[in-house]
Formats: sequence, structure tokens, C-alpha cells
Amino acid sequence: MGKEVNGVSRSRFEMFSNSDEAVINKKLPKELLLRIFSFLDVVTLCRCAQVSRSWNVLALDGSNWQRIDLFDFQRDIEGRVVENISKRCGGFLRKLSLRGCLGVGDSALRTFSQNCRNIELLSLNGCTKITDSTCNSLSKFCPKLKHLDLASCTSITNLSLKALSEGCPLLEQLNISWCDQVTKDGIQALVRCCPGLKGLFLKGCTQLEDEALKHIGAHCPELVTLNLQTCSQITDEGLITICRGCHHLQSLCVSGCANITDAILHALGLNCPRLRILEVARCSQLTDVGFTTLARNCHELEKMDLEECVQITDGTLIQLSIHCPHLQVLSLSHCELITDDGIRHLGSGPCAHDRLEVIELDNCPLITDASLEHLKTCHSLDRIELYDCQQITRAGIKRLRTHLPNIKVHAYFAPVTPPPSVGGSRQRFCRCCILL
Repeated sequence: MGKEVNGVSRSRFEMFSNSDEAVINKKLPKELLLRIFSFLDVVTLCRCAQVSRSWNVLALDGSNWQRIDLFDFQRDIEGRVVENISKRCGGFLRKLSLRGCLGVGDSALRTFSQNCRNIELLSLNGCTKITDSTCNSLSKFCPKLKHLDLASCTSITNLSLKALSEGCPLLEQLNISWCDQVTKDGIQALVRCCPGLKGLFLKGCTQLEDEALKHIGAHCPELVTLNLQTCSQITDEGLITICRGCHHLQSLCVSGCANITDAILHALGLNCPRLRILEVARCSQLTDVGFTTLARNCHELEKMDLEECVQITDGTLIQLSIHCPHLQVLSLSHCELITDDGIRHLGSGPCAHDRLEVIELDNCPLITDASLEHLKTCHSLDRIELYDCQQITRAGIKRLRTHLPNIKVHAYFAPVTPPPSVGGSRQRFCRCCILL
């Protein structure tokens, strides 16, 4: 072995020196090195680029930069960085995430659009400097764009959606959550020219009304995922149109849409048999009647968020236990009419033994340790929420752990109210905020 340099033998050191005659370059053809580099992340590629002149050329070759995620560097990324990347990658770049890069604006993205015309997936989530100008650039230069994330880009208006509809007809997924300037006019323009849309995320678009949903239902037959969380103006009328026009729907979130009733659950049951995820938290008008229809028709349900559906009872759990064998995640927080009997049916249903992973029962005052006994055979159960379940005890949780030792149990035991003082000092016991 040769003389050591900083703990590395000279022979190995020379392999990573600035000499392009290093052993690794002689042994491996450039095509193979290029192939190896294609599996490396951004940081590793940049390090390789500093090894030697030949590695610099290979590491910075555009073919290695088809997928870039800069989220970890969001605080350091400015517009000029994006421009330089776009010039280096050119037509090779297919996927770019600039999520959280607050320093990137319209000018940099115009240069990017001109240089990277084959981009298919672009995330600008949280890039708050972005305006309609960026969408105009994407429309003009990026016709292959399929996935676009503009969540929290609050300057986006209907003009952006109209531009995208004209220049990006292949669009399959669009996230404009919290872009609260968007109205039905923008949605109408978008869906008429992008018939292949499969995912629409409209969370927090508070100006949307039923008219917007009618356009979606009429023009998006391939829609699979729809998020309308906190779109508080929508009602049964618009959502029924969605159900009747989007038979492939698998995921629907209408949490916080307080106007909807059992009519939606009936429409989903009759029209959307492939439904797998349903989030209806804080939809307080929904009842057992609607969930019965849903459960009897949508047998592929995997995740249900029923938090604060305050009218449901054990009847809903009985139907889910019978008809939904794939159920994995179930939130019943603040469903105050649920009792141990409902949990008993759920624990003995077909989903319990191998499927059920998460159940949230916080603020269910009628739940006791008996429910934990009913869940002890749920071998896949990973987490249970029991905050403010006043009849749950530490002993009950301990017994559950003997059967499911790896389960995460989240519970809160309020401090014991001290008895009136009868004089003299006494020992105080605090049992606050215990994570079991």
C-alpha cells in the first residue's frame, strides 16, 4: 500500500484526484459512469462534479437531472439558481419540486419554461411570489405538463386557469388549494379544455359554489381525487352532479362543508362504487341512514374521517363492520353517541384482524375499557386515539398492550381534583398530559 494521505492510502486517493487518468475512469466506460450517476440525488451529483474534470462533465450532464427536488434547500434557492438549473437540464428535465422556495418568482420561471419544455411534473407549492404570469409562461412553452401544484400561491386567479386550459391540455392533476381568488369561471375554463383531469385539489377555495362543481361533473369523467375541504358554500346540489358524472371517483374530501346532508352519501353509494377515501369531518347533518347506503354499496372503503359527525351512532359502525372489509383508518373523534357495542361489532368484523391500522376515539364519552377489550384481536392496529375518553383507564390500556405491544396509544388523563383541604400540608399528585 502507498503512503497514507489523511488516513486514505495514496492509491485510493489518486482514484479520486483531479487526474482524468484515475483508475476508475480507465476501468469503467463513460456510458456506465453516466448510468451510475443517474441514480444519485442532487447533493451527491454536485459532490461528484468536484472530483475531476471528466466527472464534472458527466455529473452535470442533463440526462442525470431529469428529477429534481429542492425542498431541502428551499431557504437558499433564488431565481438565478432555477435559471441555471433550467439551462443545464434543458429538455431532459421531467420533474421539478420547488416546494417552499419563497425566493423564486415569475421571471425565473419564465426562463425555466423556455428551457425545460418537456417538464411533466412541477411543484410550486408555497412559492408565494408566483402570479398569473408564471402560468402564462407554462401555457406558452410547456405543453406536456401533467401535474402542477400551486397550493398557497395566493396571487393566482382565474386568468391562470384559463391560460393553463389553452396551453396544457394534457393536465391530469392540479392543486390550487388556498388560491382563494379562483371562482367558477376559472374552473369552467379549465375543465372544458383538460378532459383528462384525474386529481383536483381545491381546499380553501372559499369562493367556489355549486356552479363550479356542475362544470367539473360535466367535463371530468376520469376524475379520481377531489378535495373541497372548507369550501363552505357548496351544497348537495353541486356534489350530486359530481357523483353522477365522475363514476371513477376514489377519494373525496368535503370536510368542513357543513351544508351537505345524507343525499350526498346516497349519491356516492349509487354512483361511485370504487370510493376508497371519504373525509366528511364536521359535516354534522350526516346520519346513520346515509352511511348505511354508503357502506352497502362502497365495499372498497379504506379510510373514513367522520370527526364531529355528531348524529351517527353504533348503527354506522355495524354497517361498516359488515360491508367494508378493507377499512384501515377510521376517525370517530367527537362522535359522542358511539358506545362500546359499536366498537364490539367493528372489532369482530372482517376488517379488524388484518386491515384496521388506526382508530380515533378521542372525545367519545361513552367509550370504556370494554372497547379496548374488543380491539385486542386487531393485530394490524398501529395507533389509537383516546384523548378525553373519561371512562378509559390506565389499567385498560395496559391490558390492551399485552395483546398489542407495539401499539401507539395517545391518551390524556386530567389532573385529579384535590379534596378540600383539612389543614396541614398534603402531597399533590399530577397526572397531566401522559403519552402512553
